[in-house]
Amino acid sequence: MATIFTKIIQGEIPSFKIYEDEYTYAFLDIHPVQFGHTLVVPKTEVDNFLSLDEPYYTALFQTAKKVSTAIQQATGCARICTALVGYEVPHVHYHLIPTNTIADFTPTSTKEVSMDDLARMQQKILQYLP
Repeated sequence: MATIFTKIIQGEIPSFKIYEDEYTYAFLDIHPVQFGHTLVVPKTEVDNFLSLDEPYYTALFQTAKKVSTAIQQATGCARICTALVGYEVPHVHYHLIPTNTIADFTPTSTKEVSMDDLARMQQKILQYLP
């Protein structure tokens, strides 16, 4: 059975897409730790990043760097904290979380945001992507 992330990649579930290429898909988390929190997923269903084959492994980190730069410009945050947790969904996903202090990085605490706010953040980040 396809994971929720595969369904998002295939367009079966809507998302606020930030970036897509042949190997990866990046989209806003709808329950963000901080506003602008983005997930980068490979376009292959693997539940542990150690099992990711090339070129998906390298593409995941290249996409994360590109998208992180855009998030940082869009939000004005001091840095992007990252996490490869991998328990919630059996599909590798790399969290990119804009932060200004370590207190901003509390993965178990999420914020409620509206669909309109997510759409505005999506547009803001997209303007900084090449």
